[in-house]
Amino acid sequence: MSGRDPFCQPRRIRRGAALTLVFASVLVAGAATGALPQSQGKSAPDQARSAGSHADVARAAEEAMADGKSPIQAAKRAVSRSGDRWGAVYSQGEYEEFEESLDGQYTGVGLWARSERDGRIEVTKVRVGSPAATAGIRPGDLLRSVDGEKTDGRPVTEVVSLLRGDATDAPAGTAVRLGLERGTRAWTETLRRAQLSTDSVTVRELDGRVTVIKVATFTKDSGHQVREAVRQSPPGAGIILDLRGNSGGLVSEAVTAASAFLDGGLVATYDVDGEERALHAEPGGDTTRPLVALVDGGTMSAAELLTGAVQDRGRALVVGSRTFGKGSVQMPSRLPDGSVAELTVGHYRTPSGRGVDGRGITPDLETGEDALQRAGTVLRGLASPS
Repeated sequence: MSGRDPFCQPRRIRRGAALTLVFASVLVAGAATGALPQSQGKSAPDQARSAGSHADVARAAEEAMADGKSPIQAAKRAVSRSGDRWGAVYSQGEYEEFEESLDGQYTGVGLWARSERDGRIEVTKVRVGSPAATAGIRPGDLLRSVDGEKTDGRPVTEVVSLLRGDATDAPAGTAVRLGLERGTRAWTETLRRAQLSTDSVTVRELDGRVTVIKVATFTKDSGHQVREAVRQSPPGAGIILDLRGNSGGLVSEAVTAASAFLDGGLVATYDVDGEERALHAEPGGDTTRPLVALVDGGTMSAAELLTGAVQDRGRALVVGSRTFGKGSVQMPSRLPDGSVAELTVGHYRTPSGRGVDGRGITPDLETGEDALQRAGTVLRGLASPS
């Protein structure tokens, strides 16, 4: 790429803000929360500023405690009444488990899932070799219950917590009973939880000098792995950055991944209670290799942030289908009993100012099941001499 980049501006991130941005809500079953932490990949909910909705939820929890009732249940009811689609309440243990899962290890059954707009929970991906795969569960199946508790209408983060057994600190080997639906068929399946790794970044070579970097989720160190994969790619090889099914994760890792392809400059802006802030790439990325970003309807949040950045900056052609459209910012706050409420406080935008929430990102080239093949064809065309 040549010419002056209009999005290369001085770094403006406020280092002192103890803010967690949750751009992921549907990670691997057992890793449902993402963050832009201030240090060591961990968030600081007890330091976060409270928005008005946080105050309402905290008040509900305090009143419940005073009446001898469950503060968590009261907080969950308050979140439900607020209409915040991505709002959630976690016990202290659940929140710690979710944060730890972003290190790339989790106890679960190997399901990726998301909440549909009608409140149903749909399986979007099944890990090869996992308990879910062994049981024959497939993408597109509906998860209707976990251990007898209905999942419809629940935040997907709560469903993930049930699958993991967070309430009882269930270890690998414990049983979990799933109620499933596929078309007209409804059945129950009992699985044994296992210790799994997210394997968030995988790399392979295709014929014709094409490197495919697949990022499943943005867990700790995944951004660095993307940068290393770019550095180690054969000279002259084009790159397909495969973000299909990537439901988000740590925003800081998505920004690091963007830095592999950008020479500094703006990655995204976001607002918190009306105050605008910005995320910038590190300088020194590879701006010469041909790049195609491959996306689909399961590409969400932090993955959409990265896609929007390389598309707006003219760094990549985006191939596939429209992304999910999760572009909201969640902030955590500590409730009186030690639990954590995460509520939406703002939205992020691409470098050109496009909002993603509810809209998604439209690819430059829309395609279906042959997306990877089409991406390879496009990439080879970009690499051909003119």
